[in-house]
Amino acid sequence: MKTKNKNLTSLDEFIDDQYGKQGTPKREKFERGFEVFKIGFLLEEARNSRGMTQEELAAKCGTNKSYISRIENDASDIKLSTLIKIIKTGLGGELKVVLK
Repeated sequence: MKTKNKNLTSLDEFIDDQYGKQGTPKREKFERGFEVFKIGFLLEEARNSRGMTQEELAAKCGTNKSYISRIENDASDIKLSTLIKIIKTGLGGELKVVLK
């Protein structure tokens, strides 16, 4: 989608310019990294909305604060079983996955 103002760039255009079109290796790497970032962000938002500290969440899940911090700050890969445990046991939620 092209913008009317030549000084503005849409987000799609910006991402295409910076990382290439969808399906290119650089774009795929960017999109994988963005998905990891979103998981960390969503966990942090859920924890904060429940008024929990990282230490409290870690204690409920049987892990430590530094691991929760690494996940929230995009510095750690996370196993699906661990993610489910954090969401279910630590946050009292449920994980829903959508394939497109």
